Amino acid sequence: MEFIFELLIAFFLVISGIFGFVGSYGMIKLKDPMSRLHAPTKATTLGVGGVLLASICHSVLIEGKLSLHELLITLFLFLTAPITALFIAKWHIHRHEKSDDLPNAGEDERWATHAVEQVEDVPDHSKT
Repeated sequence: MEFIFELLIAFFLVISGIFGFVGSYGMIKLKDPMSRLHAPTKATTLGVGGVLLASICHSVLIEGKLSLHELLITLFLFLTAPITALFIAKWHIHRHEKSDDLPNAGEDERWATHAVEQVEDVPDHSKT
């Protein structure tokens, strides 16, 4: 039975290695930053996720104890990878696009990344 557990752990490690390699290769070969954005985010999420699954399987199936560290790392990874991708995409839009070049935004006629709001002058009371 232990052989099957080791085979499962090896499977997760091989899959994570493949995703890591494909993500690295995509980072080099894809031409523009928006295309390049998908390679590392998918490789990070699925590649590191596979290593964490292998670690969870090893600790539960072979060592016989549950470690919550891997679950917390997985939660952190799955929460932060999409947010990082969003910020990189917004940076790309701010860097290369003008608000006049963007497609129609709908009813409010503004894009969130190009929203310019006027701030009323607030008196500065710290000097008195």
